[in-house]
Amino acid sequence: MSKTVKDLTAGTAGGIAQVLVGQPFDIVKVRMQTAPKGTYSGMFHCAGGILKNEGPLAFYKGTLTPLLGIGVCVSIQFGVLEYSKRYFAQRNALQGRGGANGMELTVGQLFASGVFAGVANGVVSGPVEHIRIRLQTQSATNPRYAGPWDAIKKIYSAHGIAGIYKGQVVTLWREAVGYGIYFAAYEKLMQHEMRKKGIRRDQVNPANAVLFGAAAGYALWAVIYPIDMIKSRMQTDGFSSKDGQKYKSTLDCVRTVWRTEGIGAFTRGLGPTLIRSPFANGATFLGFELASRLLNSL
Repeated sequence: MSKTVKDLTAGTAGGIAQVLVGQPFDIVKVRMQTAPKGTYSGMFHCAGGILKNEGPLAFYKGTLTPLLGIGVCVSIQFGVLEYSKRYFAQRNALQGRGGANGMELTVGQLFASGVFAGVANGVVSGPVEHIRIRLQTQSATNPRYAGPWDAIKKIYSAHGIAGIYKGQVVTLWREAVGYGIYFAAYEKLMQHEMRKKGIRRDQVNPANAVLFGAAAGYALWAVIYPIDMIKSRMQTDGFSSKDGQKYKSTLDCVRTVWRTEGIGAFTRGLGPTLIRSPFANGATFLGFELASRLLNSL
């Protein structure tokens, strides 16, 4: 099995772990990001309302789309990341840098690898998250879409491919900046652990993969949360003035939210995200590292 296939397969395992652990927190985050100001007094009010009005299964509403799509997205992330890391390692080795085999990458190289991974991932994650958010925020009593495939068919039929990719510009910004920071933080922590103990990557304690993933997740959200909020607003907005479109563009969305709701709107829903982050991101990296070790042993 080639290196790239192993990376893609291990990434899929990480993506599935991420969705199963993080989905309940994500729906609370999205509801708080997109609801009118004052709808919820806090995350417990939001979560309690979902549980009372829609039942416990509502926390996994729209899960099929991310379970399939995020699995592919994380697979792409890790596939591109590992390919980019090998490219930079080869350059380092030729220039006599980065240790014996060039694998000790600089922060800049790791950030660039993460940016490449994020942009590649964004091509898939944009429509996947768009459909998921539409399903998460629709009425429980009078839903517009019966499920992910029905949503895709109806949106494509009415608005074409542009409708499926609504909010794509801000999605690419989020993915590029976010995953540059995310993977740079995780990989530098892994490098430090390996250097400090003089061990190979496959000898790093899996518990450390969880801890490093949690730390990388906090670094990610500390930077991109306002961008993510704008993405959620764009992806729940109407497609045209006829169906209640509020924002003409990403920049118009930023200006409108700032003017009408103030700076607090850009961090609304941050609580469930910070609670979710260590579990979901720890699970992602643990799934990837364990799957990689298994595949490399075959």
